[in-house]
Amino acid sequence: MKLPIIKNVVEFIDQNDEDFVLEAIEVLEHISLAKGLKDDELDTIGELLSNMYGAVEVAKDIKSGTPQKDALNGFMKRVMGSIDN
Repeated sequence: MKLPIIKNVVEFIDQNDEDFVLEAIEVLEHISLAKGLKDDELDTIGELLSNMYGAVEVAKDIKSGTPQKDALNGFMKRVMGSIDN
């Protein structure tokens, strides 16, 4: 996951609407099912999806009142904690 990408998508959600991101996620998930994709292409799609899902989670935290910096840090800690387990 890339924090700058997550921050950028969070800004997009703030300026537009979360539904755009959710629809983009659906498109990427559908594309990932296409036959003939190479492993590196699937890795790229997976990275984009994880960043977009992360941004949606961070945006929800911010919407519920958590400052952006705290929401980002909290999300990254949860991600790192799940990797360590």
